[in-house]
Amino acid sequence: MAKDGHKAFEQALLKRAETVAAVLRRLLDERPLAGEIARPQRLAAAMRHGVLNGGKRLRPFLVMESAALFEADGEAAARVAAALECVHCYSLIHDDLPAMDDDDLRRGQPTVHRAYDEATAILAGDALLTLAFDALADEATLLPAERRAALVVALARAAGIGGMAGGQMLDLQAAHERPNEAGIIRLQAMKTGALIRFACEAGAIVAGAPAADRERLGEFGSAIGLAFQLADDLLDLTSDVGTLGKATGKDAAAGKATLAALHGQEWARRQLDGLVAQARALLEPYGERGAMLANAAAFVASRSN
Repeated sequence: MAKDGHKAFEQALLKRAETVAAVLRRLLDERPLAGEIARPQRLAAAMRHGVLNGGKRLRPFLVMESAALFEADGEAAARVAAALECVHCYSLIHDDLPAMDDDDLRRGQPTVHRAYDEATAILAGDALLTLAFDALADEATLLPAERRAALVVALARAAGIGGMAGGQMLDLQAAHERPNEAGIIRLQAMKTGALIRFACEAGAIVAGAPAADRERLGEFGSAIGLAFQLADDLLDLTSDVGTLGKATGKDAAAGKATLAALHGQEWARRQLDGLVAQARALLEPYGERGAMLANAAAFVASRSN
């Protein structure tokens, strides 16, 4: 990525992150909504700890930029982006639990089960997942009902048994039954790639774009989802806790197979270059409108944390 493009991308990423953080703060207000009885203070605080703790907000960025590609309503896209971030952060809270990855740090801060307790962390994750679908289905997300329904179905399938949750199950099994290369790719496409693919497809859904555009953006999301995981595997091998904000070397210590460990770091870097080229090619029909998403692909491949 050129220097000017990198700076513009970082500014856009920060701006989108601020927008979605404001939506998340509104969603996580302690005042109950119609139909709710009360929002317990400790649970709300744990949810905020798990969500309003920094982070790049890459997935929300992809939602909002893919929607902007079609000049879709920005406010609706921001609510969809916030809903996706709720799902992503719920998954991090649960992944960090002792029964899963047993991590003490997330984004440089104590994980939710360390800052509070395990039971509260489980409930915070449960509540964030539920809140995500509340936000999508709510009429406050100013989209036609059929688009809101399509978003609910797409996110449920990206996050559930055939997507992220199923991928986490495969990841747990991989510590005892090392998968082959095809198995690793499937695991990563489910655990990490499914939500990134949804983020890119979601913009087309928000905009009511043709099915061909949704499919193209889904392919773009799949490419950068694989790139994201490859980069993550490299960082696990080469980075340190101060830079990454979480423990490193855990995959190797747990005996988990990754593509970077299987083929080596140089192979992984070549693959990253190829995936960025593939992602850029998918955006060519959109011309300059796709420049920011193309910069996102380069960022995913070259990130340091």
